[in-house]
Amino acid sequence: MDRYERILSLHRLFKATRYPVSFAQIKAELGCSRATVYRDIAFLRDALGAPIEGGEGEEAAFRYVAGEGDRFELPGLWLTSDELAALLALNELLGRADPGVLAGALAPFRARIERLLSDHASGQSLPVERIRVLASGARTLDQAVFRAVAGALLRRQRLKFSYRARSTDASTQRVVSPQRLAHYRDNWYLDAWDHERDGLRSFALDRMRAPEVLAEVALDRQAGELDAHLASSYGIFSGAPKAWATIRFSPHAARWVADEHWHSQQQGARLADGRYELRLPYSNSRELLMDVLRYGADAEVVAPVSLREEMKIMLQLALGAYQGAPT
Repeated sequence: MDRYERILSLHRLFKATRYPVSFAQIKAELGCSRATVYRDIAFLRDALGAPIEGGEGEEAAFRYVAGEGDRFELPGLWLTSDELAALLALNELLGRADPGVLAGALAPFRARIERLLSDHASGQSLPVERIRVLASGARTLDQAVFRAVAGALLRRQRLKFSYRARSTDASTQRVVSPQRLAHYRDNWYLDAWDHERDGLRSFALDRMRAPEVLAEVALDRQAGELDAHLASSYGIFSGAPKAWATIRFSPHAARWVADEHWHSQQQGARLADGRYELRLPYSNSRELLMDVLRYGADAEVVAPVSLREEMKIMLQLALGAYQGAPT
């Protein structure tokens, strides 16, 4: 590690213990020579003002002075190479994920990150183009809608808006108490208490129009109720689970599915013939079946019977579209 990281490692080592740390342990921790260890300790003590006490020689031990060590911190912001890499990735994530929504609000924060990265690299340009953030299925979202929803959520005020549901394409007026803002599959959703329908609902922000933050205080629902209704079944279009689905994947698809997270309560097991069996609760069958369809012939819905029959109908309808010439 370079000197920057050695100083940071020394500081964290002394902060983590109230007892003297042996010279041998410090040398092993930093992975450097005896002379380098003493130079780094001297720099930390004399240049940075660290309250270090300790002796000389191979038998020496060092620590921060009791009481003073708790109050001492390194000046500025110090990062290891791993932390710097993570910050670099975060910087690109802020800039490329949802650029229309987050870029404006977070531009000052991103500029500070870029200055910090430049300072850490001694002014050299870092190859940020080697980190890629690829959105999949992201829909266009109005910045004004996002700001209104986020503002109402954080200030705990009710929200009024026009909503056109994709399932019916009908437009309705809603007055809700925002509960949670969720980012799911590259799109934003609002979990809210719908006052007219007297229940919890999830709304896609890209389907909202003319949001208005009302003066009325939002109604708060218990976290347990939100989790039970919105997080207990498969996908964002949740609710109380209707049933548990059992899906079997071919040995080929098992290489991917076995490592995928579909649901917090999912259960998986490899079968004797190499296939992978996945069980999970679901509420919205269509969303689940659309995900299963990604695997084509490598996936089979086993149970319940109603879900299996629904999949058969979807496949038959899809096949019917290819029976004749395209129109």
